[in-house]
Amino acid sequence: MPKFFTLLTILSLLAIHPKTSLPDSDRARVARKSVWPRLQNELKDKGLTIKPQVYIRLFKDEGTLEIWVKSGPRYQFFKTYNICAFSGGLGTKTKAGDYKSPEGFYTVEPKQLNPNSSYHLSINVGYPNKLETLKGYTGDQIMIHGICASNGCYAMTNDGIDDIYTMFYKAFEAGQQKIDVAIFPFRMDEQHMKTYKTNPSFSFWKTLKPGYDLFERNHVPPLVSVQGLNYSFSAGKV
Repeated sequence: MPKFFTLLTILSLLAIHPKTSLPDSDRARVARKSVWPRLQNELKDKGLTIKPQVYIRLFKDEGTLEIWVKSGPRYQFFKTYNICAFSGGLGTKTKAGDYKSPEGFYTVEPKQLNPNSSYHLSINVGYPNKLETLKGYTGDQIMIHGICASNGCYAMTNDGIDDIYTMFYKAFEAGQQKIDVAIFPFRMDEQHMKTYKTNPSFSFWKTLKPGYDLFERNHVPPLVSVQGLNYSFSAGKV
């Protein structure tokens, strides 16, 4: 009886291990086999671990996606990828069918990986988040994906998403439970805030800036919560 119980215990632990619960496919495995050796070398060249914890930032106006990797208590810049396409210009998504790409703070868990996507590989960013749900925003299935076409998603081309998807996968495989994704209209420095101050979305953008500033100062993803109908931020643990 004790031996049987021990076997059941081991099997149950294996069933909930993060590595066993990661969505996967032949397509995703082929991508990892192709790009992971190169990505490991690039990580090593920057003094970064090959068992990464990652943080993601996107900037609409310059069309870039950044990957940051934890190095000690803080995060270090790793790589930039060009966004091939997003839709609707600057300003966040608020309803299904508006063909806008969202802006804000999102969280990705392993279940949001789609290794069998119609767009090669894709990652659901988690729109609508808690704040957007409270505001009554509608729509779903907003992805970072391959190919170069967008109806509200962030398209990266197949080559780009192979790298990005693999970094997400490897971070989850290494034990990271959630990956923060911050999507900004632009870099929220003083000059850009002046440039866009007459934009109709400016009042919303000002609510994103404290989260942007915290990461710029600390290189630690901010802790994001909701107070009323606005984001609230506190410094992440160093």
